[in-house]
Amino acid sequence: MKIVIPGGTGQVGTVLKRALSAAGHDVVVLSRRPRQPGEVHWDGATRGPWAGEIDGSDVVVNLAGRSVNCRYTPANLREMMDSRVDSARVVGEAIAAAARPPRVWLQMSTATVYAHRYDAPNDEATGVIGGTEPDAPGYWSYSVDIAKAWEREQETADMPHTRKVALRAAMVMSPDRGGVFDVLLRLARLGLGGPVAGGAQYVSWIHDQDFVRAVEFLVARDDITGPVNLAAPGPLPHRDFMRALRSAWGVPVGLPATRWMAEAGAFVLRSDTELLLKSRRVVPGRLLDAGFTFGRPDWPTAADDLVRRLRGRE
Repeated sequence: MKIVIPGGTGQVGTVLKRALSAAGHDVVVLSRRPRQPGEVHWDGATRGPWAGEIDGSDVVVNLAGRSVNCRYTPANLREMMDSRVDSARVVGEAIAAAARPPRVWLQMSTATVYAHRYDAPNDEATGVIGGTEPDAPGYWSYSVDIAKAWEREQETADMPHTRKVALRAAMVMSPDRGGVFDVLLRLARLGLGGPVAGGAQYVSWIHDQDFVRAVEFLVARDDITGPVNLAAPGPLPHRDFMRALRSAWGVPVGLPATRWMAEAGAFVLRSDTELLLKSRRVVPGRLLDAGFTFGRPDWPTAADDLVRRLRGRE
């Protein structure tokens, strides 16, 4: 198959391109700064010659959007919104104008669309969409607005011959440098991998190989449309998540951090505490109902595998 991945040069795109290329697919990445064979220039906002790559392709997986690993300033939040909505809009326009449109468009979304909560898991049928939680900082609601606008752009696109799926993805854990697993493991190795703000907030995640397999599963299943949670079935509190990560590397202790310490650390790292403090208790209801089987459904096993693979590269 020919698979086009707009915004495919980041961590998740690298994971996906590597696996799909190894499986024998023709993978084309759309990038603002193409550097390698198979990468084609686009600006993520306007139609151009790149649209010819979509015409005649089989699958489009749009991952484009500014990284959320930044300070949530008004300017950065606006750039997050614009980069996601504009790229989804222009991808939709290219598909609608194609003489031979792809049969499926997988659009990246985020598990952050769900409410900050501890009481029950969020699946696609009964999950609570966030934005109005009384115990969450007000600016967190903008992240939910971004997710809803992102999905709405795909949902309203008119393309009768292309199936549409929104990927409500949790954190994708891979041993690649610069990814979220790399950052969390570095903290654990420095002895800083203890619970943050008590550690009761839930962490949702998905192993990189299960992410790829879920994408392949959704491409093959012509009966699935709309939002799908890409998250392992075992979200767990942050304190347990970090304990399992420390155990996988062999770090005996991790210093805990208060909320203000997390704020200070996030400032130094030019990131935001929402990534640590929001309770994302997300489960893959539709994937499980459709018969998808996770290779790494629990975090301790997944963390052991990721550490083993990382050590194999060092």
